[in-house]
Amino acid sequence: MFIQQLIKLLGSDKVSQSETELFRHSHDESFHKAVEPDVVCFPESRKDVEMIMDVAREYKVPVTPFGAGSGLEGQAIPVKKGISINFEKMNNVVNFLPEDLMITVQPGMTRLQLNKLVNRHGLMFPIDPGADATIGGMVATNASGTTAVRYGSTRDQLLDLEVVLANGTVIHSGSHAKKSSSGYHLTGLFAGSEGTLGIITEITLRLHGIPEHTVAARCTFDTPEACAEAAKTVLLSGIPVMRMELVDAESISQVNAYGGYHFPIRHSLFFEFAGTRTAALEEVKIVEQLMCELGCGNWEVAGGSKERMELWKARHEMAYAYRHIKGMANTGADVCVPISRLPELVVYARKLIDESGLTGGVLGHVGDGNFHTIVLYDPNVAGEIEKAEYTNEALALRAIEVGGTCTGEHGVGLGKMKFQEIEHGEATIIMKQVKKMFDPEGLLNPGKIFNLD
Repeated sequence: MFIQQLIKLLGSDKVSQSETELFRHSHDESFHKAVEPDVVCFPESRKDVEMIMDVAREYKVPVTPFGAGSGLEGQAIPVKKGISINFEKMNNVVNFLPEDLMITVQPGMTRLQLNKLVNRHGLMFPIDPGADATIGGMVATNASGTTAVRYGSTRDQLLDLEVVLANGTVIHSGSHAKKSSSGYHLTGLFAGSEGTLGIITEITLRLHGIPEHTVAARCTFDTPEACAEAAKTVLLSGIPVMRMELVDAESISQVNAYGGYHFPIRHSLFFEFAGTRTAALEEVKIVEQLMCELGCGNWEVAGGSKERMELWKARHEMAYAYRHIKGMANTGADVCVPISRLPELVVYARKLIDESGLTGGVLGHVGDGNFHTIVLYDPNVAGEIEKAEYTNEALALRAIEVGGTCTGEHGVGLGKMKFQEIEHGEATIIMKQVKKMFDPEGLLNPGKIFNLD
């Protein structure tokens, strides 16, 4: 009955029950079990979203937002079935104010679409999670990526959100002011809420000027621990690197085979420096000196745009280099820890993978203490998935133990639910109360972040 009502209100062109669409919206890029929704809606405006929520309330039907499907923790999987909302038709610019370094977009616009538009004005949206995720999805998971060491996470780029609440109310969480001490920080609350508190329909973002000059570099060390210690040294030296990534030797080997690269198969650090030409080149010299003092090898600078793009293309392909292996599934951790504890946690992660007997790598955005593991397993071999999952769980628990978090950027979704009370303690009770206040009937992306059953 509710599907007929959706068709009546939205029109048949915005509602689909085709096998193809139901399957596409049943999964993301995680290993979590796929669940097909009952129906998929393709709104074109906030009014459409309001009508979808009207139907959901009337018929008590769950609603799960869907962006690009590039998530890694199952946030977009409609575990309670119901309605999946795909925002691909809501991908327009609402308001662009380049003189204010500000843009308002609909949630279905992707990161690359946004940058293609604003780059022509000498501006950029700096958050780079690797995948061409939608802006709405990036807000929902508080995504970050390789540039987080300088620009922080998506939450740090938000000025205002337009949100349709479960009861149909439409609110704005902020303003166009660059800063404010007025009221509660609702924008920050919705960022990372994974569609469990409201449906985001507009996003106002900070933009940044494109740096005059950019240089990339890389070097190698004998151990992952030495890489992490070197990264810590750069940060303590006050050098404002644009990107600083650790990639272990196993991952270098995988990406060389996958993409035809010829990087030395050693534990590596990748850097990017950006600013005025003079400043960027001076930072390169300082970091080269620091790295050499720490015993690095294979220092190489990629000054040209082609070489620099190839280096970062390879970095972004690291995960896919593992995932393309036929017959193998994968899982991985996404911890973030205080910089002082980074070296020991990187060593511990590598030890866990080695002891499991499985193939895997350690890589990540060590400039902000965030790193990942990727572990391959054969789903047809008894015990392998349990070994892979143990590496994730042990690393997450150790990260929490040293004052870090179980997820630096991928979000909670399904995969990190079991760590929430361990990490947040009594604050978990407050979070659950917030969820019940915003969504008393449990219609918004149920079964994510917390188990409220």
